[in-house]
Amino acid sequence: MKALHIHVGERARRHIEAHGLSPQDVRLVPAAAGGPKGLILNHLDQHLFGQWLPQGGHTVHLVGASIGAWRMATAAMADPVQAFKDLAYGYIQQNIEPEVGRKMPSAQRITAGFTDTLKSFFGDSVEGMLQHPRYQLHILTSRGRQVLRRGSPARTALGFTGLALGNALTRKAVGLFLERTVFSTRGEALPVPLSDLPTGRVELDRANFMPAMLASCSIPFMLEAVNDIPGALHGSHWDGGIVDYHFHWHYSAMDKGLVLYPHFQRQVVPGWLDKALKWRHRASPWLDNMVLLAPNPQWVATLPGGKLPDRNDFKRLNYAQRVQVWTDAVARSAVLADEWQAWLQQGCPADQLKPL
Repeated sequence: MKALHIHVGERARRHIEAHGLSPQDVRLVPAAAGGPKGLILNHLDQHLFGQWLPQGGHTVHLVGASIGAWRMATAAMADPVQAFKDLAYGYIQQNIEPEVGRKMPSAQRITAGFTDTLKSFFGDSVEGMLQHPRYQLHILTSRGRQVLRRGSPARTALGFTGLALGNALTRKAVGLFLERTVFSTRGEALPVPLSDLPTGRVELDRANFMPAMLASCSIPFMLEAVNDIPGALHGSHWDGGIVDYHFHWHYSAMDKGLVLYPHFQRQVVPGWLDKALKWRHRASPWLDNMVLLAPNPQWVATLPGGKLPDRNDFKRLNYAQRVQVWTDAVARSAVLADEWQAWLQQGCPADQLKPL
């Protein structure tokens, strides 16, 4: 049984059949929201950003929301292999104790704890990441509009209720409540058109890096919204995955290059609220130039608990149990990177490719 499945769009399949796959072919790497699920990609990330992609010598766009933003910023650090190891260790070891009389910590306490984590993790590396010679970093947030312009408890509850109801009818309704905001490092523009929903663009700099990263990970009701990020329009910013959960974007409109997507599942779900809307999980022509690397569901079933790490583990397991389960899952995920390297060394055989 293969642990790694390689899914491709039709244009990507034709390219690999004719030319194989090289680092020079990759123009963009998306990284999904999904919390602890992203841990399963840690060894793949170490190989891709520590060994394989650096051979290309060209500009690569790194796009992320929530833990995906954290992963892509980590990829732009000076020593990405060690940085990804540190990311996994820190994420697994996190433990924010609730206030007295509470079963779970408040949003205020989680926000304060996570802010400290981001500052400790990225520390003095921000300037080097912003000026990386090859990687253009794009961090996504969801900026509130209308009733969600300010993140008070009552307005947040009302706004996200309306968002959920509207999104069930049409994804276009997301734009009534939220604006996709893309914080990008200076340099080459994002090569994907973003005309499906209202989109704001802000230059990513030292002043707004930490607020943008925090906002990109700020799950509504679990963390506080981040208000008035420097350089962006006034308003409250939440988790970028609400608007762009898995980045189902119009990649096929790119004038060149392929999209390499290390992902924790085969499906590319547009927004967080689309998770239950299965008809929005289908592949589309927008993904024709995508190469998606995902764990085989049968292999996932062999992991502790028969699943990927997820946020429910915070409630289901005590601290020591969760640390052990997640540590084991990350250790076992090394096989994903091993099989990926074997496929490359074998000349990228097309008979191992699967459709999206």
